[in-house]
Amino acid sequence: MIRYTLKCDKDHSFDSWFQTAAAFDKLKSAGLVACAVCGSDEVEKAIMAPRVRPARSASKNSQVGTLSQPASPAEQAVAEMRAKIEAKSEDVGDNFADEARAIHEGEAPKRAIIGEATPEAAKSLIDDGIPVAPLPWSSRKTN
Repeated sequence: MIRYTLKCDKDHSFDSWFQTAAAFDKLKSAGLVACAVCGSDEVEKAIMAPRVRPARSASKNSQVGTLSQPASPAEQAVAEMRAKIEAKSEDVGDNFADEARAIHEGEAPKRAIIGEATPEAAKSLIDDGIPVAPLPWSSRKTN
């Protein structure tokens, strides 16, 4: 196993474990490596310092950030917003544009939905007066 510090195009840093160095390259080329904070798939290995085990007395006083804790108040706010939206919405995946149109036209029950749409499909919804908004994260599964 190998641990890499990774960094996305939005400057979020996080660590992830891979079976081998080649496994990282294979997963990244398949689009299966994404930022744990925002979901961006524009992820690269960050420069890493070698891990040196601290002396016992120093390790008790050092605080290591964990992946489960956002690095900033802004990331905390986005995490809280995401949790609320996902709890109150139905994820319709790639059927977002069709389902949003069906709801707008009264052909499907009115409810909050989230999902994915191509830029062209989203523009078409907006042009037709159907209210949609992009979310600052991807609904794709992250590492």
